[in-house]
Amino acid sequence: MEPSLEEAINEWHASVNAGDLQRSARAVGDPIVVLGPKGAGPITPAQFADWVQRSGIKLIPRSWHPVSERLMVVEEDATWPETEPTPVATVFRASAGKVTAALRLPDLKAALELAYICREMAATE
Repeated sequence: MEPSLEEAINEWHASVNAGDLQRSARAVGDPIVVLGPKGAGPITPAQFADWVQRSGIKLIPRSWHPVSERLMVVEEDATWPETEPTPVATVFRASAGKVTAALRLPDLKAALELAYICREMAATE
């Protein structure tokens, strides 16, 4: 049985929040598509682990919003070293137990809009 979308996202959060670089690299697909304030595109698991280390980010899930079998939006509190929590929302896609996309947006509304567009695009391929 394939690991669930929720299991993949939980492992992604656990590995990122622990700052565990090897575990973070194992939690993602090759490549993983990312979106954040500094850009978007596919990166390797090693590049993802490097981002985990450089950013020092912690993302605490607050609410879960299923979009499809492979897409979930998670509203989170994000903190970076020496900052107060900031609300963000991430569109996650997973396959074979690994997160294959993590698209971070500034709020839940924007993340849900993007997730629904992604779902419709996938449905029309």
